[in-house]
Amino acid sequence: MRCLFGSVTVLARREVSKDAELLVLRHENAVLRRQISRVRYQPGDRLWLTALSQLIPRQRWAEVFAVTPATLLAWHRRLIARKWDYTSRRRPGRPSTTAVIRKLVIRMATENPTWGHRRVQGELVKLGHPIASSTVWQILHDAGIDPAPRRTGPTWKQFLTAQARGILAADFVHVDTVLLRRLYALIVIEHETRRVHLAGITAHPDGAWTTQAARNFLMDLGQRTASVKFLIRDRAGQFTGSFDAVFTAEGIRILASPPQAPKANAICERIIGTLRRELFDRLLIVNEHHLRQVLTEYLQHYNAARPHRALGQLPPAQAHSRPPQIDLAEHRVRRKQVLGGLPHEYQIAA
Repeated sequence: MRCLFGSVTVLARREVSKDAELLVLRHENAVLRRQISRVRYQPGDRLWLTALSQLIPRQRWAEVFAVTPATLLAWHRRLIARKWDYTSRRRPGRPSTTAVIRKLVIRMATENPTWGHRRVQGELVKLGHPIASSTVWQILHDAGIDPAPRRTGPTWKQFLTAQARGILAADFVHVDTVLLRRLYALIVIEHETRRVHLAGITAHPDGAWTTQAARNFLMDLGQRTASVKFLIRDRAGQFTGSFDAVFTAEGIRILASPPQAPKANAICERIIGTLRRELFDRLLIVNEHHLRQVLTEYLQHYNAARPHRALGQLPPAQAHSRPPQIDLAEHRVRRKQVLGGLPHEYQIAA
């Protein structure tokens, strides 16, 4: 409240008086920076500085504030972590499996290579020891033993390599705004070209919204829908039966990844990680409109200019072509800023 009343007082003063006071405060700020190595801020100070930072151009932050943009972003991440921290509400989990049972599970799986985790679970239940199949799966996974050995059929890597042309993958990425409001963006990626599509953004991703987003995406995909054979998704509650029906009506088969197995949808998980590292961890999102604008511009850069190792260091737009053979010493390279300079694009100047 003191800061707000002070702002009203400043607005009521004459321009000359305000300019003189700003010069004095700027000089005092410079003197204090020379004398003090570290300044400690209270939560109210951080809130006030963050609010005022929206009114000052980014290139002048170093002259006005004693903090860097990275510090503002760190404060925002700390607020998000504090809001979604449920450590105090966490209840004790189930007791850990004893070492004797772990050794017995590993022994059964080793002596019977064709047994999966459910077969081992059934054997333990028959012996009189009730145990969950997920517990057996985790024990075998930690021991480096395949919990569900495949003697027939391809592995995930073999399957995705052979069928990449007809595979889509979908998942949600969540973003917390400046006011700690959580927004969800539905991302769809083509496995063959690594082209990413934004299917929609909402604060309430229920089944009806997800179904409509699927219809809109297939309409935007157009004739390329005929070449799609599979859609990989996780088992989140937003992917309802009506969502699957939209794709199955087009002859697309739904592949639901196993619970808590992000590697089964690794390509989609990788693009979500890329979005966080290159975009969301370096930018404050104001609202849904801002998120849509930022994602649209970044995905244009991602699809048209960002190189990918899986495509031979070519962007998705050039996935079916070869890189040009150019002597860069004979050409000028032009830089293009994306999203105010978060990433850059480089092109041969005409």
